Amino acid sequence: MTIILDGKKTSEKILNKVNERLNESKKSKLYLPPHLAVILVGDNPASKIYVNNKKKAAEKVGIKSTIIEFEVNVTEQELLSKIVELNNNDEVTGILVQLPLPEHIDKNKVILSISPKKDVDGFHPENGGKLLLGVEPYFYPATPQGIIMLMDEYNIPIEGKHAVVIGRSNIVGKPMAQMLLRRNATVTMCHSYTHQDDLVEIIKTADILVSAVGKKIVRCKMVKKNSCVIDVGISRDANGKLTGDVDFDIVAPSCGFITPVPGGVGPMTIASLMYNASKVY
Repeated sequence: MTIILDGKKTSEKILNKVNERLNESKKSKLYLPPHLAVILVGDNPASKIYVNNKKKAAEKVGIKSTIIEFEVNVTEQELLSKIVELNNNDEVTGILVQLPLPEHIDKNKVILSISPKKDVDGFHPENGGKLLLGVEPYFYPATPQGIIMLMDEYNIPIEGKHAVVIGRSNIVGKPMAQMLLRRNATVTMCHSYTHQDDLVEIIKTADILVSAVGKKIVRCKMVKKNSCVIDVGISRDANGKLTGDVDFDIVAPSCGFITPVPGGVGPMTIASLMYNASKVY
């Protein structure tokens, strides 16, 4: 029987734990309340929804959040200056810049400008480099960390298992592979240059499959029996319905664990981000 990994239920459990931890911390005279500053550039509807969801989650667990909005034509220097200001503000403990950014702004410059100790997204090269070297970073990237949390909640073994990660983005694929390695999995990475025939054969060997490419790629009964399938991708089909990288109806009966879309990885990303934002360095 296939077990559906309930990201919504698990995320609520994590958010409640964060809230309890913060309430306990308030008893200390040295308590510094976490304050998350979220920068939103432009009027991208999806970005606005994501930012509002983050604000609601922060309020729910007791994290102060401030949304700083800029017009789409803000200059790169103006944005970088605001980040420097937030870095130097001791009352702000976490900084998040909502992506994507307008084309005239260098995303890498923006990420590099955020203090690693306030980089709750875990995107700064210092945090990424520490992850690569096996050193504890200030923050782990929210989505991969949320996936590990979800697997742990369901007691899915990672050590010694063969994990296949499809997609090599800096946000999900690469850090996901490193986090699985840290848990002693044997990791294979696939991407857009992986030959389709090879991809099918590799997927068949996966005890853990994480797909994060944003298009339907796992379509048939190609997964290993009793494997764990994590669907990170999200898009809309021709009917406007939210869907993932995995053809859920066909794949689900063939595996042991699977995440739905929506209700799987998405809520876990928010919960993981709040877990990060509740830390104060």
